[in-house]
Amino acid sequence: MGLIELLKAAIYGVVEGITEWLPISSTGHMLLLEQFMPLGVSKDFWDMFLVVIQLGAIIAVLISFFHELNPFSRSKSAGERRSTWTLWGKTIVACIPAAVVGLPLDDWIEDHLGGPFVIAAALIVYGIVFIVIESIRERRAQRLAAAFSATRPAASYRPRHFSSSLLQPQQGLTASQVADAEARIQDIDDLDWKTALGIGLFQVLSIVPGTSRSGSTIIGGLILGCSRTVAAQFTFYLAIPVMVGASGLRLVKYFLKGNVFTVSETAILLTGCVVAALVSLAAIRFLMSFVKKHDFKPFGWYRIALGVAVIAYFALVAA
Repeated sequence: MGLIELLKAAIYGVVEGITEWLPISSTGHMLLLEQFMPLGVSKDFWDMFLVVIQLGAIIAVLISFFHELNPFSRSKSAGERRSTWTLWGKTIVACIPAAVVGLPLDDWIEDHLGGPFVIAAALIVYGIVFIVIESIRERRAQRLAAAFSATRPAASYRPRHFSSSLLQPQQGLTASQVADAEARIQDIDDLDWKTALGIGLFQVLSIVPGTSRSGSTIIGGLILGCSRTVAAQFTFYLAIPVMVGASGLRLVKYFLKGNVFTVSETAILLTGCVVAALVSLAAIRFLMSFVKKHDFKPFGWYRIALGVAVIAYFALVAA
């Protein structure tokens, strides 16, 4: 085992930790990174590594939201513990569509949809979707603010759901903030079963590499009436059963083929997971802070730019 391979694994961990939670497609970035910096491992190990490295990101979610997700916390009342169990139930229900569709198609998707042009197309299409959705929300918010200001001073405008601690009467709101404040679901406890299942249906879109699991569920949450904070938070929760299940499935497939971990492979996998966990902690904090004041348009533009760059690069290589 060389130091170079461990450094590569660490870089993959950094990319996984950042892109797993930002809606820009972790799998897409990992597959593209492989084109320029392949690991010196077998194909079977790489296919397993690509999925199991996500366990590091999951550890970060469990650490970041341990209190919210812990139904046994002594600091919670009986009602709060019931709410936590209910949240877990909604999370599991929301994962059912992806499991029903994704499990039978796992091998086929791996063989047919992992190409750079498919990834680039998904990056561009969903980048456009993010921009369109946010623009629609902002236009609606501007109409509401205009209607309100016709009877009261604009500086006094307070959306019906907006947290008063974030706004003083003399301060103005951006259209983006107004749009988010007008969302139907402002708190994760207000997320109903129907909306949770709807978000789970959007998660099915992420079986196509380049789509982004977090991107598809955040888009679903926004369309179905969630604030950006709720959409992002529920996305983190959904990742737990999805990624644990996907990682377990890949490990089973890996070992059923007669593979065993060598010392070097164990070190590579652990390095990737540990780095992914550490970087994910920062990425989660960044996203939860970012969405309180900003929309998802920057991620949309990034996806489009990256998709165009990928198409241009691989078209030149093919030529």
